[in-house]
Amino acid sequence: MKILASLLLVAASLSAQGAVKWEHDYSSALKRAKAEKKLIFMDLWTEWCGPCLHLQKNVFPTAEAQAALAKYVPYSALVEKRDRTPVPEGTKLAEQFRLNAYPTMIILDAEGKEVRRQVGAFRSGAEFAGWLKQ
Repeated sequence: MKILASLLLVAASLSAQGAVKWEHDYSSALKRAKAEKKLIFMDLWTEWCGPCLHLQKNVFPTAEAQAALAKYVPYSALVEKRDRTPVPEGTKLAEQFRLNAYPTMIILDAEGKEVRRQVGAFRSGAEFAGWLKQ
């Protein structure tokens, strides 16, 4: 039993060390993308959107997704809370990028110019990683 507990602790520690750092501020994501010479992966989502929550709980944390996201600056932009209260920065970005559905994921260059987008959720980390690697 002690061995199993130790193995789980080691696995959790390694998983936490390998986790990508998400930005939650647009200007910070832009600065980091310029400094690291990376593209930005922007996730525009709402707390009331089932597919959005699926991405956050079941897709983004997977090993495949984490490995693919390591090549980007991941940025999470909450647009609306569960009670549909707008979040100012997210709402501004939703308008700027002309969103019409959630979730919408956009790849941006370090200047904030759209490279490509995906509307709708991915079923798995592998499917998401495949899209990122295109």
